[in-house]
Amino acid sequence: MTAPHAQAFIALGSNLEHPLKQVRQAIDALRAHPDIEFIAQSHWYQSRPVGPQDQPDYINGVAQVSTHLSPLALLDVLQQIEHDHGRVRLTHWGPRTLDLDLLWFAGMTWQDERLTLPHPRMCERNFVLLPLCDLAPELELSQGLSATQWAQAVGQAGIERLHATA
Repeated sequence: MTAPHAQAFIALGSNLEHPLKQVRQAIDALRAHPDIEFIAQSHWYQSRPVGPQDQPDYINGVAQVSTHLSPLALLDVLQQIEHDHGRVRLTHWGPRTLDLDLLWFAGMTWQDERLTLPHPRMCERNFVLLPLCDLAPELELSQGLSATQWAQAVGQAGIERLHATA
């Protein structure tokens, strides 16, 4: 018997080796995975990097999926997709070909050495909040506030919605 499907939101980001191509291919990998039902994706956004500023701007978005996988099993899938795209973890907040973060999983709270849910810095980052608002503006995140309320509090400095087609 398989576990019931749980809804999850995944942040996508890239700033190396044709970033828009990287995130689009990550969407394709999510769509193709047999244990993931792809629901929707946000618009793409261009944002300044967090951390070291001597790197290119990022392309960011969010995907909404449904899965019977556990949060850690889904994290394994995301890390395999990153690996398949040449992700190398050298510098904290450094440039990367692909970054996939599990933001939210069925309203679950989780914390261990590999994963914290909801994502601990999600409500501080407009490059996560604005794409999340494209998909789930009323999603309750932290302190009883919705994605929209958090996005308004964080503001839109350093981010621009792209008009490229998904």
